[in-house]
Amino acid sequence: MSASRSLQIDLPGPDDTAAAAHRLAPHLRAGDCVLLTGTLGAGKTHFARALIQKRLSDQGLWEDVPSPTYTLVQIYDDTLCEIWHADLYRLTGPDEIIELGLEDAFDTAITLIEWPDRLGDSAPSNALCITLDMNSDSRRLIAKWDDPRLAMLAPKND
Repeated sequence: MSASRSLQIDLPGPDDTAAAAHRLAPHLRAGDCVLLTGTLGAGKTHFARALIQKRLSDQGLWEDVPSPTYTLVQIYDDTLCEIWHADLYRLTGPDEIIELGLEDAFDTAITLIEWPDRLGDSAPSNALCITLDMNSDSRRLIAKWDDPRLAMLAPKND
């Protein structure tokens, strides 16, 4: 396997985070997994919500997209494929992943996983890894993926 490509994007505000998600959304397909890492409040749920709402709106659909912190998994259907949004923060170990059905979803759906460290060895090796890094005055998205679609995250130069 070749080395992962990487990309860094400054995200001055929440609209920039949503814009990055909007740029990526149409290029994902069933079997793609996005692993979202970052501290509490870094924008993981905001990114996932924006991506899901963009996929739905592109098909003329709308649905409220709550955080799956308490439900653990929310499933959406954009008519092209299912989108699974999982927040694994409350899990205590990788054995609980089996109960959620995520391993099957990795093959058949777009999966967006917050707190992917809880997956242990179950994390797909071909996943898009996004880290949302923040300090007191800015955020940065750092993405790694061995796929040319990684470039779709980058802002277009006007």
